Amino acid sequence: MKKTCVPNDVTLKDTGFGYTLSVIGGKYKMIILYWLSENEVMRFNELKRGIASISYKTLSVMLKEMEVDGIVIRKEYPQIPPKVEYSLSERGQSLLPILNMMCDWGELNQNGGA
Repeated sequence: MKKTCVPNDVTLKDTGFGYTLSVIGGKYKMIILYWLSENEVMRFNELKRGIASISYKTLSVMLKEMEVDGIVIRKEYPQIPPKVEYSLSERGQSLLPILNMMCDWGELNQNGGA
């Protein structure tokens, strides 16, 4: 019998799969993960420039959610003007194999597959 990630008697949100989707789901979280994985540390405006289609408010909300989920570390420096840097936590870095698998899948399938 094939093991399923979502057994019939359990709702999706109560599974590991559902939890993972809640942490990385949405239009921008995977893109934020990508940029932080490529650059290690980024400031808010650098992320905004990298994701041109995202609004300032949406970026702020996504980063706050990711910080609450333990995926992103926010480091604030006490200076004027304020300086805030974002990086992936160890937990956030543990998502990078998923990102890499998605990249591999896209490379293999973007032109209709091999």
